[in-house]
Amino acid sequence: EQPATFLSQLTPAKVQHLAAEARSLDAAEVRKISAAKRYTLLLCLMARAQVQGRDDLAETFCKRIARIETRAKEELALIRERQRESTEMLVEAFADVLGVLDRDLPNAEAGKLVKRAVARYGDVRELLASCEAIAAYTGDNYLPLMWRFYRSHRSTLFRLARTLRLNSTTQDTSVLDALDVVLANEDRTGDLLAVSVDLSFASEQWKQTILVQTSDGPRLARRHFEVCVFAGLAATLKSGDVAVEGSDAYADYRQQLLPWTACEPQVLEYCHQVGLATSAAEFVQQLKSWLSETAARVDAGFSSNTDLAIADNGEPVLKRGPRRQPSASAEALEASLLERMPERNILDVLANVAQWTGWPRHFGPLSGSEPKLADPVQRYILTVFAYGCNLGPTQAARHMQALATAHELSFTNRRHVSVAQLEAAIKDLVNAYHRCDLPKVWGSGSSAAADGTKYELAENSLLAEYSIRYGGYGGIAYHHVADSYIALFSHFIPCGVWEAIYILEGLLKNASDIQPTTVHADTQGQSTPVFGLSHLLGIRLMPRIRNWKDLRFFRPSKDTRYRHIDALFSDTVDWVLIETHWPDLLQVVLSIKAGTISSTQLLRRLGSYSRRNRLYQAFRELGRVVRTVFLLEYLNDAQLREHITATTNKVEAYNGFAKWLNFGGEGVIDTLDPVEQEKHLKYNHLVANAAAIQNVIDLTRAVRLLQADGYIIQRDDLAQLSPYQTRRL
Repeated sequence: EQPATFLSQLTPAKVQHLAAEARSLDAAEVRKISAAKRYTLLLCLMARAQVQGRDDLAETFCKRIARIETRAKEELALIRERQRESTEMLVEAFADVLGVLDRDLPNAEAGKLVKRAVARYGDVRELLASCEAIAAYTGDNYLPLMWRFYRSHRSTLFRLARTLRLNSTTQDTSVLDALDVVLANEDRTGDLLAVSVDLSFASEQWKQTILVQTSDGPRLARRHFEVCVFAGLAATLKSGDVAVEGSDAYADYRQQLLPWTACEPQVLEYCHQVGLATSAAEFVQQLKSWLSETAARVDAGFSSNTDLAIADNGEPVLKRGPRRQPSASAEALEASLLERMPERNILDVLANVAQWTGWPRHFGPLSGSEPKLADPVQRYILTVFAYGCNLGPTQAARHMQALATAHELSFTNRRHVSVAQLEAAIKDLVNAYHRCDLPKVWGSGSSAAADGTKYELAENSLLAEYSIRYGGYGGIAYHHVADSYIALFSHFIPCGVWEAIYILEGLLKNASDIQPTTVHADTQGQSTPVFGLSHLLGIRLMPRIRNWKDLRFFRPSKDTRYRHIDALFSDTVDWVLIETHWPDLLQVVLSIKAGTISSTQLLRRLGSYSRRNRLYQAFRELGRVVRTVFLLEYLNDAQLREHITATTNKVEAYNGFAKWLNFGGEGVIDTLDPVEQEKHLKYNHLVANAAAIQNVIDLTRAVRLLQADGYIIQRDDLAQLSPYQTRRL
């Protein structure tokens, strides 16, 4: 029997809580618990371990295929580099041949001269072989090269495919049918397979690589067929067209959605709450009017928009705005304030903020019993310092003398602190910060920015990957920071994923008094499904897009034309698709609001192209409307562009501040446990927010001292400061 069968009476949330409690205990502590509770805890732990194991196996499968594809692409680039000389030589030979043919010569004489011209470059057979070698990799066709890198992973991938219980979430089972053929022929050694397989899941390039014409009819190239099927399986796992039974991250998301009968009574109230039309037809008309009015307004104001120009080839050109530097008066004010601010050490900061906010009250045994510690507040402060600054229990204990031993710090972290408890403590700090007056000079809290920064991880960590974007090996700490500079939410994500799928989760999980309705990000923080989902959630996604020129603008209708900006548009919105799937879109949003599925889980499925998933296509189409409106506003409004840049700069400043506080262990997070990695980030988040609060308090006192001395302080100068001061810490 599987452990999950004994836990059917418990909710998933309760199983997770009991599993976390069991994980915090050692063997001696487990033996002290009554038999009934002991068995329940262990069953929950085993059930969650199995779910996590299936997630990890599916993730490993997808990562291995992705790595094989990457290495094949790199090999293709090397081959092309090596073939450059051959290509140049063949071009020269062809130019000589054309030179001969350009002369009006008799055929016989021209033929002799052509042969002579070709002979200067080598044997005809060798030249023909060079042509065939170059032609083999035209059109970025790296697929034939994948077998070379797949071969060493073959047995592992077969084991993974046999271990995972896979189900199709659509009526199309072509990938799983092809997988059955591959598994049945695992031990075959021949080059060709004489079987009939539905290859509708494969691209045209794959079909050309796989299919081999023989005298007996078409056959499958066995090796390339294996790679094709495993690559197709990885793609369908990512898109959600194939689900892993008993998994969490790769589960069938449709089973996690609220039934429409439960959603329908909520539609009217929810639509009024977020400002959406209450029927499919009205929703489409609302979107049409929004897009049409925005485009017409931008077109009418084009002549007065001195920053935007459209070249003759239709390419838009946006002038870069002036870079804002701190004013001399702001720098003088900062220097004067720093002179009046006291020096603080991190432990004192944590103790002060603990006294003001009471954040240690959230910590304690996961069972809910009272902490059996002589001085729990002191122990919790020391633990947060040890882990939040990346010192670890051993290194921190060396500097604490008799205050705490390494075992005591490790025990407290394991038994008394969870991710949920850290998030509750962080919420207290955010609320306390929001009550201060000075942060309101920097921002209202109505908008936030999201961005990631790389942290070094142990190389054999499941989360760790090599990041081309950030450079180096590790994981991404993804932060949501309000426009008033306080960090609202943070979590670890892998390097290889598109950051956009995590951008909404931070706002949805943020339970503090600061509730932004607008979120900014960089290029990695956007995609059309994310734009669509954010609109339905009542969140304005306004990213800083580096390659905005490469994005398509969509017209309201084929007949719509504009006097000035018509060249921007390249396609038309499919309004029928949006109207048809309006109930499905709302079902997803209401399920996210109810907590039955997370936005991250959903966007992981909607973040990959799927020709079969109509829900993905509907979200993409809605996102095209929302993104087109945003891009038009972005091009038309210089103040909006400046605000987006300023807010995203704040989250980048926070990344630097948090890393400065993460000074221990040479900045490397050496734990391999994903839960402990997430806790480390939350600890660091807690320390950074505590330091920000202390800096705000000290800055406020320094401002009052300056004013008492007759110093006139301008609001614009205060607005150029930030709570990320490190010179007094």
